[in-house]
Amino acid sequence: MRAVVTRVKSASVTIDGRMNGSIGKGYLVLLGVGADDGESDAVRLAEKIVNLRVFRDENDKMNLDIARVGGEILVISQFTLYADTSSRRPGFTGAARPDKAAPLYELFMRTLTEKGVHVEHGEFGADMDVESINQGPVTIIFDTRG
Repeated sequence: MRAVVTRVKSASVTIDGRMNGSIGKGYLVLLGVGADDGESDAVRLAEKIVNLRVFRDENDKMNLDIARVGGEILVISQFTLYADTSSRRPGFTGAARPDKAAPLYELFMRTLTEKGVHVEHGEFGADMDVESINQGPVTIIFDTRG
């Protein structure tokens, strides 16, 4: 699995003109599921993100995780994280098919929730408008295969 995690002041997702999810301080997570990914990847990635310490403590050091700051997470499915850019027109054969990717996307979000984080989300496979106010900016890329 691949995730682009951005620390945000706020983020939201709109689908067909309707607000589908909105958060305050926390993370915007763009999540891609690869063809070879499984349940253990979803759980491990969720745990890594929940434990990521990129919020500032009283000494102005990035030392606090999302739970310590009462943060929230907005998760957006993003198969394009598996783009093959060797040509001008990207291919996406490295991304998992929807019948495999959707359940892993759901498991990832369920694991975040079980770890005590409030989760909002987009809609798997939908055309979405995503807005965010990045804080820092701080952006971390995760890949369970590397």
